[in-house]
Amino acid sequence: MPRESAELRKLLEPAVSALGFELVGVEFVSGRRGLLRVYIDSEDGISIDDCQAVSHQVSGLLDVEDPIPGQYSLEVSSPGLDRPLFRAADFERFAGHEVRLRLVAPVEGRRKFRGVLVGLRDGRVVVQVEEQELVVALEEIDEARLVPDYDSHRLEGAQ
Repeated sequence: MPRESAELRKLLEPAVSALGFELVGVEFVSGRRGLLRVYIDSEDGISIDDCQAVSHQVSGLLDVEDPIPGQYSLEVSSPGLDRPLFRAADFERFAGHEVRLRLVAPVEGRRKFRGVLVGLRDGRVVVQVEEQELVVALEEIDEARLVPDYDSHRLEGAQ
């Protein structure tokens, strides 16, 4: 999964915020037909209608600004329980949660790690992996996601 596009975030964030949502992240996956993923959230959660409203607004903005050459699909969704982490603020906000990291280049022969997010230290991400701390720069992270804690989340309607 590609890292967040800062340019697309800068373009889309005002439109998403104006609708009352938090722009969690923006990813563009290139290929024969690209895919633009826009993750949104709110304190009340996200509904399909919310995604449709943001999709409509963002689609119009993208048509006018035309920041992506060629054809692509637009996907607007909630971040889900395995929420992706993009910015430094995300790594501070979710300190204490379990995360999965995939690094751009191997560290000690590994690119994938799972552990408890400690937070940021001197601008670098700190994760407790087993008995050791993994300390990496944001640019060294290819993908970071929360590990869902199904014990603390009940399915809607479940008793």
